[in-house]
Amino acid sequence: MRIDIRWATNAAEIRKQVDELTALAPDVILAAGDSTVPQLLQATRTVPIVFPVSTDPVGAGYVDSLARPGGNATGFMIFEFGMSGKFLELLKEIAPNVTRAAVIRDATIPSGMAQFGAIQAVAPALHTEVIPVNMRDAGEIEQSITTFAHSPNGGLVVAASAGAIRYRDLIISLAAQHKLPAVYWERFFVTGGGLISFGPDLIDNYRHAAGYVDRILKGEKPADLPVQAPTKYETVINLKTAKALGLTFPPAVLVRADDVIE
Repeated sequence: MRIDIRWATNAAEIRKQVDELTALAPDVILAAGDSTVPQLLQATRTVPIVFPVSTDPVGAGYVDSLARPGGNATGFMIFEFGMSGKFLELLKEIAPNVTRAAVIRDATIPSGMAQFGAIQAVAPALHTEVIPVNMRDAGEIEQSITTFAHSPNGGLVVAASAGAIRYRDLIISLAAQHKLPAVYWERFFVTGGGLISFGPDLIDNYRHAAGYVDRILKGEKPADLPVQAPTKYETVINLKTAKALGLTFPPAVLVRADDVIE
């Protein structure tokens, strides 16, 4: 077996490497993330593509449906949008005094709107006002969070997107600066100083993606392999950050934590 690896972080470099990889006519391509899959699909409709993580493969046009992808791409989602409401539920569980939640989302992608909609749907039952915060650039994020923090009883929910990853250090820093309890969707936010995360075990997604690659190499077609949601979720908490915010995690949260950072 021969494995060719490419790495890039901007659109122009991704396009260059997509052209290089497709020119090699590989038996399958593992495409890690929503920044690579669209360009690969523009370059080839014959080479099988497996994505380990995607926010909305149907909305983005990668597949016809989750059950029957229909084309040359298939893989795994980060999570189902309906579970986004759990972020707000978790925020209220760890910080009951929160009555206002700023939801940091990318409004330019369908998944950003879908996640916000799911959070907004549970807000009335939790007696919490939700305010959307866009993330077109660092300046907008900083200004929006600073303005939001001027009023009391606020908290943050960070929806899943590439933009949230790009600006994670800024978001974590602003949450600490303004003493805002914040819920994130991935553990690397918490290892970087964030308060708490609830979301999929992305390493597990990659393991399952390896299984799809194996099945394709043995002759199965991406069109026949359903897109799947994660099966393993984890809660990660940062006790040091909680102490700095003056928060104490409820015993029920501590008990179900998969990882505790001290």
